[in-house]
Amino acid sequence: MSESTTTGMSLHTKILLGLVLGALSGVAVNVLARDANGKPLPELDWVLTNVSGPVGQIYLRMLLMTVVPLVFASLAVGVAKLGDFGNLGRIGARTMLYFVGSMAIAVAIGLTLVNVVQPGVGLPEATRTELMRTFGGEAEAKKETADKHKFGVETFVKIVPRNPIESMAQMPPDMLGVIFFALLVGVGITQLRAERGQLLLQVLEGVGDLMVFIIGLAMKLAPYGVFALIFTVTARFGFDILLQLGKYVFVVLLGLGLHMFGGLSLLVWSLSKLNPLVFFGKVRAVIITAFSTSSSSATLPTSIKISEEELGVPAPIAGFVLPLGATMNMNGTALFEGVTVVFLAQVFGVQLGLAEQAIVIMLSVLTAVGAAGVPGGSIPLLVMVLTAVDVPAGSIAIIIGVDRLLDMCRTTLNVVGDITCATYIARSEGYDLLQPKAALAAADPLPREAAAVSPEGTVAEERAAD
Repeated sequence: MSESTTTGMSLHTKILLGLVLGALSGVAVNVLARDANGKPLPELDWVLTNVSGPVGQIYLRMLLMTVVPLVFASLAVGVAKLGDFGNLGRIGARTMLYFVGSMAIAVAIGLTLVNVVQPGVGLPEATRTELMRTFGGEAEAKKETADKHKFGVETFVKIVPRNPIESMAQMPPDMLGVIFFALLVGVGITQLRAERGQLLLQVLEGVGDLMVFIIGLAMKLAPYGVFALIFTVTARFGFDILLQLGKYVFVVLLGLGLHMFGGLSLLVWSLSKLNPLVFFGKVRAVIITAFSTSSSSATLPTSIKISEEELGVPAPIAGFVLPLGATMNMNGTALFEGVTVVFLAQVFGVQLGLAEQAIVIMLSVLTAVGAAGVPGGSIPLLVMVLTAVDVPAGSIAIIIGVDRLLDMCRTTLNVVGDITCATYIARSEGYDLLQPKAALAAADPLPREAAAVSPEGTVAEERAAD
């Protein structure tokens, strides 16, 4: 969400300023605050332990405490808005298949790049040892567990929780169980009497909105929290960790670019029968809005307007696909999560084989669907994916300082991905794209079953999406 202070400085500008100042001052302190033997001064360790460290952790914890209720409410509401799976109709089914497929492609691109470039490999052993000591002290144990851990049938059996409340309450939470239970609750709501289903839906939407409010409070602390987090990391580890972060940012941005101008271009050309150059020319206003606001919801009116007036998508299809996509179709977020998990695993020396990375793909898609509709909302969900493959959960603090820049870029991919889906659905329903809006108004209306599952009033419309 774009926020301005009385001085006119937007929130994302303040966060980026906090990131730059924190990194520069941290590196400077790391170089200057050393004794004659080159060891950090005790005063520096005191500041990091008692001042900057706690400030950063307070910000981080405010985000993390929303994980379970936010995932549960977001997924349950999203499924319930779709309606009964047996009666979704062809448009609902095609939309969901497109969402899942495009997100899976995005994660696969990200994982390929992070395995080829290996941005997390190459840290000096002393820096890696200090990282392991700092972020929870359990890194070595987690590495040994990951080396021995094998994903098999039992992993998928445990997706079905025996006690969903226990899955939510344990530390770390059993998020696979939470996700499975949320999906069933969403389907179950559609089978209840209308008044009861609507009541439960309103309660869950209220829970989601409440979590958004809490994350909004955390975002007010974001400039200071980001400064404290990146200062603590760079002051303790110096330029080495910045170099690794630079490689990581490069891989994420390269992956986002490849999927937008490669993967989505192929989908637009093959499924929507549009020239990708024409498509991107038509949606340039959407791209600028999404990047500058870092909000899918703030971009939603522009997305609908451009889809209808410039691309010729019928209003009922645009009104169904785009609000739903703002909640559930997160190509950029899924790619970002996959790259981040493998990057942090590389930093800590945790080996992830093909089976583990297949789990990363699955969880990245699922958690992208349940990601908070707020700037940085995907960060808390990364903890679940990290713990699922035995990467230290506290290591998320390493990348949180650079997340704002990546957030702006992945939001752009999220929004463009939604529009590509809308053009595909319109084309699959027999509409000619790039037609004037007046011609569309005279065309046959959308089939009844498609309109029946239109998610009017979806939570996404209330949120500043990631």
